[in-house]
Amino acid sequence: MKVSVILVLTLTLGALFAFAADQPQPPTAGNQAPAFSLLSQEGTQVSLDQFKGKWVVLYFYPKDFTSGCTIEAHNFQRDLDKYTQKNAVILGVSVDDVDSHKSFCTKEGLNFKLLADSKHAVVEKYGSIMEYNGMTLAARNTFLIDPTGVIRKVYLKVSPQAHSEEVLSDLQQLQSAK
Repeated sequence: MKVSVILVLTLTLGALFAFAADQPQPPTAGNQAPAFSLLSQEGTQVSLDQFKGKWVVLYFYPKDFTSGCTIEAHNFQRDLDKYTQKNAVILGVSVDDVDSHKSFCTKEGLNFKLLADSKHAVVEKYGSIMEYNGMTLAARNTFLIDPTGVIRKVYLKVSPQAHSEEVLSDLQQLQSAK
């Protein structure tokens, strides 16, 4: 009896570790941010390299027009002038397409770049991919990247309500430390 329980536990743990090993892991603070180039809501290519010399708030979110994603986007929009004063740009990424982003920005009055990762390449590079109800979506993670392209802070499984304030506070601390 004990042998079969141990065998079942061993097989279950093995399966869980195998599943976890298949999932891309997010890059960690202190590492160079993975390069990318995606289309924005305007249909123009946007790459991380374009923002050398600026702080970048790279946030991943599941889906345009959903409640949590709308709250998070509104809060970044509300604080956009504060980010601009701190030499920072906001870049949102989801697996939605350019047309969806364009409609979302128009409807919600968003003036920062939303990037379309329909092929899931960047969400995978940043370990920010998830499955939900049979759909592949971006996980709600954020990466604060310094002007040299190094990740300074990683936020996983973000709560959208107070996230912008949290990022602004951390940005202030990081800039004051230099």
